Amino acid sequence: MDQYKFLPLLGRIMFGAPFVMSGLGKLGAYAATVGYIHAMGLPVPPLAYILSVVVELGGGLLLITGYRVRFTSLVLALFCLATAAFFHRNFADQNQMIHFLKNVMMAGGLLQMTYFGAGAYSLDKVFGRGSAKLAAAGAN
Repeated sequence: MDQYKFLPLLGRIMFGAPFVMSGLGKLGAYAATVGYIHAMGLPVPPLAYILSVVVELGGGLLLITGYRVRFTSLVLALFCLATAAFFHRNFADQNQMIHFLKNVMMAGGLLQMTYFGAGAYSLDKVFGRGSAKLAAAGAN
């Protein structure tokens, strides 16, 4: 299976890049994003805006580099579920239902990353935070 050890890196890039793009998009659209957050009824929209930019941009970059992937992927999974619940709950609109399910599926994949870790080509591996600890714990 060593010939496939690049797959977690590819998966992290595929997960992380859309988060980075979304975070950067929010940076360029402060008023529109805060207005949308306000329209959805969330309290303190400017704070929610800052939090979403930090989680998406920072979390996406951390996933791509493979640094602290277990914690980051858990935070992003919770973010995806919260986003689904607050922003995509109008199931009468098929587009919103698709976005809801997309966010739930992303959370599922991120939870896989939380359990299995970053993989071979990651900063977690360089700093000794690889999946070996989890495998050793599961063997007991």
